[in-house]
Amino acid sequence: MPGAERVLDFADRPVRLSVRHEQLVIRDGDEPEVTTPLAEAAIAVVASPRLSCTGAALAGLMRHGGSLVVCDDSATPVGLMLPLGVNQQQTKRVLAQAAATKPTNKRLWQQVVRAKILAQARTLELHTGEHGGLPGMASRVKSGDPDNLEAQAARRYWPALFGASFRRRREADDHNRLLNYGYAVLRAAVGRAVCASGLHPSIGIHHHDRHNSFCLADDLMEPYRPVVDDEVADIVHDEGPDAQLDKETKARLIGVLHARLHHRFAPGEPGESGELESRTVIDWIGRTAASLAAVYLGEARTIFYPQGLHRAAPRS
Repeated sequence: MPGAERVLDFADRPVRLSVRHEQLVIRDGDEPEVTTPLAEAAIAVVASPRLSCTGAALAGLMRHGGSLVVCDDSATPVGLMLPLGVNQQQTKRVLAQAAATKPTNKRLWQQVVRAKILAQARTLELHTGEHGGLPGMASRVKSGDPDNLEAQAARRYWPALFGASFRRRREADDHNRLLNYGYAVLRAAVGRAVCASGLHPSIGIHHHDRHNSFCLADDLMEPYRPVVDDEVADIVHDEGPDAQLDKETKARLIGVLHARLHHRFAPGEPGESGELESRTVIDWIGRTAASLAAVYLGEARTIFYPQGLHRAAPRS
């Protein structure tokens, strides 16, 4: 996994991006130019219709393992660009990924859904004081989730978190827009980690849409979504249900990637048993993608997700 964790937000500035000596050069009108090492750029978010970028800047960002999120003029994410060939073991790992059996992928999807529902339960506890019965639902998820407990949990989760009238609709002009933006940044981070781990983002565990180039990223990100939900709930608490997707709100949503989550290692996990480790979300995402590669290579049986898939308790 590349070591960079910096997220560059060009959502509101008509800048020009170019490259000089492995530095990303940022020119903003008559302001003095700013440079940052390409190796430190994890994700670049672009929304300004007046931004321009050289091909060398894009190639440099990809070469160093970065990813690019492109938004339209309403700040809605519409595109994602990920690096290829950033892992020297890529061919071996992609072949193992493609050869994974259906029972293996069904077992992995069971793990993903359980982790997601438990993360949703913890988010509800933080914001409402109740878990809504979600831990019990998580315990009943079977291989492949044939009972679609993921959807059943969502039907409880969203009204409990945002109110009885809330519906999760991507096109809705309410705080769904905040969720869309946060998920797009999260998706870029997961897609980047997938590529860095030598896996192919198009070959999913559960998602298999021929028109979706990032099926695996969409699979692995599911248990991390509640971290975004947690921040959106805080934003709505602070600013009300009409909270706007403005510069400050975008900064808060991007900041989710740098929030610290905690995990206490259990016996058999790749860490010292009993040790409590604190890492950023983007760092744990890298660990998750690497653990999946280990499963495909026959070196592990489970996908790693940190126990603490939530941030600190919300402000009162």
